[in-house]
Amino acid sequence: MRVLSASFKRSFCKGKAGFGSAFRAVSASSSCAGYATNAKDDLKRTVLYDFHVNQGAKMVPFCGWSMPVQYKDGVLNSHHHTRSHTSIFDVSHMLQFKLHGKDRVKCLESLVVADIEGLNEHQGMLSVFTNEQGGIRDDLIINKLPNELYVVSNAGCADKVTQLMKEKCAAVKEEMDVTLEILDYRSLIALQGPEAVQALQGGMKENLNDLYFMNGLTTDVFDIADVRVTRCGYTGEDGFELSVHSKDVEKLCETLLSSKVVDVRMAGLAPRDSLRLEAGLCLYGNDIDETTTPVEATLLWTIGKRRRANADFPGADIILKQISEKPSRKRVGIISSGPPARAGAAILDADGNEIGKVTSGCPSPCLPKQNIAMGYVQTKHAKNGSALQLQVHKKLVQATVTKMPFVPTTYYLPKKS
Repeated sequence: MRVLSASFKRSFCKGKAGFGSAFRAVSASSSCAGYATNAKDDLKRTVLYDFHVNQGAKMVPFCGWSMPVQYKDGVLNSHHHTRSHTSIFDVSHMLQFKLHGKDRVKCLESLVVADIEGLNEHQGMLSVFTNEQGGIRDDLIINKLPNELYVVSNAGCADKVTQLMKEKCAAVKEEMDVTLEILDYRSLIALQGPEAVQALQGGMKENLNDLYFMNGLTTDVFDIADVRVTRCGYTGEDGFELSVHSKDVEKLCETLLSSKVVDVRMAGLAPRDSLRLEAGLCLYGNDIDETTTPVEATLLWTIGKRRRANADFPGADIILKQISEKPSRKRVGIISSGPPARAGAAILDADGNEIGKVTSGCPSPCLPKQNIAMGYVQTKHAKNGSALQLQVHKKLVQATVTKMPFVPTTYYLPKKS
């Protein structure tokens, strides 16, 4: 879901030997998957900027923000620590907003493919904004609260989505009761990993065993009031996203890091990217964008049955036609060995014919001597087990289409009866 810079992707994917110095090439002129970043002096800072610096973070330009890309323990150690313990990621650069009013669901459903009406209170889901061509404007998490919708979307698309929402609310003001609130006074951190519950439970009166994946609540956390706790994340691990008033976010981080129960550490953008790729999660601007549809991106599950029946979202005719007739291309997982393929690498069939492009790729920290990637290929080559070739520099690397996630996810779900 989160956008990463092109320079970041190139340097990060050079190989395991390059993990520690992966971000030397990132500069103030780097782009954020097509979105321009500001000059260094104009970079925005999250409230935790000084905290990151004091923690030894390496800061880089990212989507117009100065963000921590890694800490002193290095990218690989941070990746593995998140998989085995728990880590804190600052994601305060992401856009948070709320919709109020009795027509809030109707308003947002006119822009996205989700069946928001069908959600239970305090339940959330991943969805996508679509354009009239069926392309994905952005992906977002929608949370249905009793009297409002709480939404988180990408930093790289913040200006675009804010403008979209303002224009929509203005256009329907005579016929709908809906108002937009941008939550620029709140920060957002992600607590991710198998020990996240142990780290958080001591600061809450509610039993986290009763809070399942993609559900949330608003409560006090370690005596900090009005914290929105959502059981979700972007790593494939169990964990939470915590939306908190910005004045309290440093205190919350310090309290979590001082846990006597588990080893909580800070983590940056680099392990966040390798974690999400192992989990098979899309990165906006690389794996999905305004030229890809939810069907092509294998995100068909985000389109509610009621929404398909009503065909009342942008680009519905194109998307529904792809559902019935199958798209010409499809996002797949790819595994290989040897030099890793980077975003933009050509994908060829066994006979050497180009059939697609890699959109994300890196060496897998958790799969020994294996590289993982996502890309789009002609649908006839998308079956698991299909043999491919990847053009890595001037070398052809043998590869195989494989199911995703590459590393099993551990989301906290209700037990099947």
